[in-house]
Amino acid sequence: MVLDLNVLSTDDGFTAEVPSIRGCESWAHTEDEAIDKTIDMLKFYMQANSSKNYKIDKARREGRLTVYKLVFDK
Repeated sequence: MVLDLNVLSTDDGFTAEVPSIRGCESWAHTEDEAIDKTIDMLKFYMQANSSKNYKIDKARREGRLTVYKLVFDK
């Protein structure tokens, strides 16, 4: 499964969201922390095992927005 992860740089930190999963977003002071929090929330929503592997690839950057691709094992 492949999902988009959008990370928006704001004046006071970073907001990360998975647009295809309603309510799956988080905020943090650092980009890595925002991504980690959002992935943890996504795993909870998907009822996935914490041991399930995933890969994250940077797809593109558009101004303050960075789009990543999350690739989960089947």
